[in-house]
Order: sequence, then structure tokens, then C-alpha cells
Amino acid sequence: MNSIIQAAMAGFPQNQEEGDMLVRLRDQLTNLGVNAELRDNNTALMVHKREPGMPVWVFVGFGGAYYSWQNAEQRHPTNDPQGAANVLAEYLAR
Repeated sequence: MNSIIQAAMAGFPQNQEEGDMLVRLRDQLTNLGVNAELRDNNTALMVHKREPGMPVWVFVGFGGAYYSWQNAEQRHPTNDPQGAANVLAEYLAR
């Protein structure tokens, strides 16, 4: 795991439930045609843009309450993976 990911994940407990949340988000993104892949034992989701560029890393944070990306400036409740996938797809389209 690279140092950027380690820093982003510092203080965020990782467990099977959070991994499952990322799996559900990945599945919803896939349904929308967005390329996303689980990384590092399901502790992070790497979401690729349609155009060339840096991928977006998504983590489960805030005690498991939110999916977060863009240095946690963007987030969406984990109890709504379909809504999070829609928001992420719009974010990637910018």
C-alpha cells in the first residue's frame, strides 16, 4: 500500500463490514458503466475516469457512516450505495 493511501486511511478502522460497503458501491458503479476495482483487501475502491487521468480513491470513513473521496471533501452515506454511485459518476464526468 502506498504512503498516500496509508495516510488517507490513518485513524479509519477497517473491517469486513466496511469492505462489504465498498463491494456494494463497486457493484452499483459497474451497473452504471463506471470502471471501479477493489484494492488492498477491500479497504479502498479505485474508480477510473472515462477520460485519461488520475483515478479517484474512495474509502469508508467517519466510523463507517460515509463513503468519502477527494480528501474527504466529498462524501455520501454508506446506507445509500446507489445514490453514492450516481454522485460519483457525476463527479467523474466533470
